[in-house]
Amino acid sequence: MEKEMLQDFARSIILAECAAIEQLSNYIDDEFAEVTQRIFFSKGRLIITGIGKSAIIANKIVATLNSTGTPAIFLHAADAIHGDLGLVLQDDIVLCISKSGNTPEIKVLIPLIKNMGNKVVAMVGNTDSFLAQQSDWVLNTTVKEEACPNNLAPTSSTTAQLVMGDALAMTLLKMRGFTAADFAKFHPGGALGKKLYTRVCDIMSNEQPPLVSPDDHLDKIIIEISTKRLGATAVVEQGQICGVITDGDLRRMLMRGRELLRVTAKDIMSENPKTISADELAINAFNLMERNKITQLLVVEDGQYRGVIHIHDILREGVV
Repeated sequence: MEKEMLQDFARSIILAECAAIEQLSNYIDDEFAEVTQRIFFSKGRLIITGIGKSAIIANKIVATLNSTGTPAIFLHAADAIHGDLGLVLQDDIVLCISKSGNTPEIKVLIPLIKNMGNKVVAMVGNTDSFLAQQSDWVLNTTVKEEACPNNLAPTSSTTAQLVMGDALAMTLLKMRGFTAADFAKFHPGGALGKKLYTRVCDIMSNEQPPLVSPDDHLDKIIIEISTKRLGATAVVEQGQICGVITDGDLRRMLMRGRELLRVTAKDIMSENPKTISADELAINAFNLMERNKITQLLVVEDGQYRGVIHIHDILREGVV
């Protein structure tokens, strides 16, 4: 096949799955709302089970739910009927995912769960199936056909299951009033955790911060900026920040041909510099620098100057 034909075919697969997802919105009904309410008010966990490709989707939905405040556990349908059914506790709700709803493992498993007294939710693509008929509630994920040209490989059907799972998880998130701060509790590691947890004080230099007084001369300013290697120094008078001098300010001053021996900090400083609290998130410091096209911020704590945070500190830490 030519490249153009391959591209057209790939686009047709994407469009077919888009159509399946669009149809899915018609299946969000009172039963969906009741399922979310039952899960939200449940004293137990949500057990999600399935087999084959549906089991893979179930694993992903479990991960999304756990990360957004809804306790969930994956239980493989085949393992459940060979000893793992003991994982299901009295107050748990069981969500079973299946396209056909008629697989042998499902037909064995669902009566066992019902006999234990647990409520069952079916996420199923066949509302006339054994699973749909035996469940307490049904989340309909019917698709007209698979995106597979042979209408065999699970494609549109598994995409529909995944999206319905996201709709369920995000609705529960909304019900819980789950915030970015809550999200951070479950994601302390990696770039996401750093973005949600890392504060300015965690990554700013703990060494003596660069500092000059308004009357300090050029030699003191140059030494302070050069030795502290942060590209700037605060100008402080009686404990209060009154300005900032960056290496860029020094270059512009030299280009103007000033009499160097007479230059003091107050002659070249920028007044009202951008500052940020030591307890502020580092990602907010980065965004403030980006908006103002600067590379460092003066850090304050309880109104007092504490140091400088440089954009390189944030990038080095992997916050962005």
